[in-house]
Amino acid sequence: MEDSKPSSVPLASHFQLSKDQCPKTEKEKEKMDKVPYSNAIGSIMFLMVCTRPDIAYAISCLSRYMSNAGIPHWEALKWLLRYFLEEWR
Repeated sequence: MEDSKPSSVPLASHFQLSKDQCPKTEKEKEKMDKVPYSNAIGSIMFLMVCTRPDIAYAISCLSRYMSNAGIPHWEALKWLLRYFLEEWR
């Protein structure tokens, strides 16, 4: 993430997140179990409540998939993290 290109918006419009993107096979579920999706959402949610109301919509969309997140959901979460890079640089 250190060498990532920063993003200028919390959640870009090209992310069309849906339930259809959730893992369906056991192999996909095992792969996503290794990803700290829920931990990242929880940490960012704390940040949102305390200091960053501008990310509320993005967190609202991303937190819908906490129990069964897929690769597109993880990519959208990484986009949000790159938004913070833009703010901190």
